[in-house]
Amino acid sequence: MSEENLTPSKSLVNLLELIDEFYGEPIGHSELGDFIKQTSIPQPYSKLLDHHAHMTVTVEAHAGEPVDVQVHANHQRGQWYAREITLVTQHTQRVVQYGIVRLDTTKLAPVVWKQIESQQIPLGRVLIQHDVLREVELCDLWHIRAGRSLASKMNQTVGTTLYGRTALIHCDRMPAIELLEIVNRC
Repeated sequence: MSEENLTPSKSLVNLLELIDEFYGEPIGHSELGDFIKQTSIPQPYSKLLDHHAHMTVTVEAHAGEPVDVQVHANHQRGQWYAREITLVTQHTQRVVQYGIVRLDTTKLAPVVWKQIESQQIPLGRVLIQHDVLREVELCDLWHIRAGRSLASKMNQTVGTTLYGRTALIHCDRMPAIELLEIVNRC
């Protein structure tokens, strides 16, 4: 990450803290990639990321088929649960999104939390199915040069340009879920 992008942001989601969930020392942030904050990104990535909607719904509409979640790593520290995921299309098995999710389990109904914890259904679909009152707040847009781990998970080469966003989901009017969401090349 370039120095100007490491300065604290007024954003409600801290990118470095999210990345640290799985890429803190000794692994290091560059294993995931180099991130540069953007005020706008090119199409079709802008259509996929610059909005206040669930990414599950957005990538399914773009891909033209449902997606499944693949959890690569997860952990829980007290009330905080984090996981590193990819969303993969059900029929063509294309990786369409990478993400890091960190959520406060106390802000979710037990039945909702248990279904998320099961790692069988994408987060957005769980919230929609349980009719959780939710608001997705776009925080920042990112230009990413993929590091070794991100490139591998997205079936790309190291250095590939990708685009992503950080977002915050309010559940029942309370900030509950922090997200880093990166879409694959279109």
